[in-house]
Amino acid sequence: MQERRKREASPDNVFTGLLRLHKALLDDERVAYERVHGRIPSNGAFLQLVLNDAWFAWLRPLSQSIAKLDELSESDEPSAHEDIPALLASVQALLTPMEDGEGFGRNYYDALQRSPDVVLAHASLRTVLMQFLPTKR
Repeated sequence: MQERRKREASPDNVFTGLLRLHKALLDDERVAYERVHGRIPSNGAFLQLVLNDAWFAWLRPLSQSIAKLDELSESDEPSAHEDIPALLASVQALLTPMEDGEGFGRNYYDALQRSPDVVLAHASLRTVLMQFLPTKR
C-alpha cells in the first residue's frame, strides 16, 4: 500500500495532474472567450491569445508554475529537486478558489462552477498534492 502511495505521489503524477487541470481550464476559457468574441480560427490563433490577450492573463501564474516544475524536475542539480516541495506548496495555495475577490482565485472559482472537467481535474490534482506535500501539524 505504501509503495502504491509513493508512486501516486511522484512529481511526474503531480506534473501530469497539473497539465490535465491546465488543459481543462484552457478549454473552458476558450469556450467562454468564443461566446463573447466569436470562434477562434485556429489553434495557433488560440495560442497567441493565451500568450498575449488579457482575457487569459489569469492563467499565466499556473502556466509559469508548470514550466518551473518541469525545469526543476529535469535539472541535474540536486538543489533543484529540493525546491520542488516549496513550488508545489505555492501551487496548492494558488489553486484555492475564492468566491469573493479577484485574480486567479476568483477566476478559478468561476471555472469550477462552469466546468465538470475542471472539477474532476482539480479533485484529482488535490489528491496527489496532498499525498506529495508534507502535512501541516
